[in-house]
Amino acid sequence: MDDLRIRAAQPADLDGVLAFWKEAAEGTSISDDRSGVERLLARDPDALLLAERDGELAGTVIAGFDGWRCHLYRLAVHPEHRRRGVGSALLAAAEERFVRLGGRRGDAMVLDRNELGRHAWRAAGYAPEPQWTRWVKPLTD
Repeated sequence: MDDLRIRAAQPADLDGVLAFWKEAAEGTSISDDRSGVERLLARDPDALLLAERDGELAGTVIAGFDGWRCHLYRLAVHPEHRRRGVGSALLAAAEERFVRLGGRRGDAMVLDRNELGRHAWRAAGYAPEPQWTRWVKPLTD
């Protein structure tokens, strides 16, 4: 894992990140566009973490903290880099960020149908809370 580098995304990374998510992430999000990610970085420049191996994007995670809760989104690892510690390293970096910011608990959005993702989250110590259901209302078309 010595060749793995974790860093915060920069505006110049956004097109590559969006292309990466189309290949490596499960599902899509209403915010998976340049303007959505630009807003994320404008509000919280260190929230989008990238894992690089040999200069190539290997994984991502969004580690957002709103001052109240720690939210994890878009944990994605390129298929060629899976099962090599990339996801674990990203989550460790996200959790370290949360602790520095005063966060107390991380929560993750995981698609029910994403068995590979659910396995990765469980392996990292996360578990679903059956008493909660996510409620959403799209604010745009």
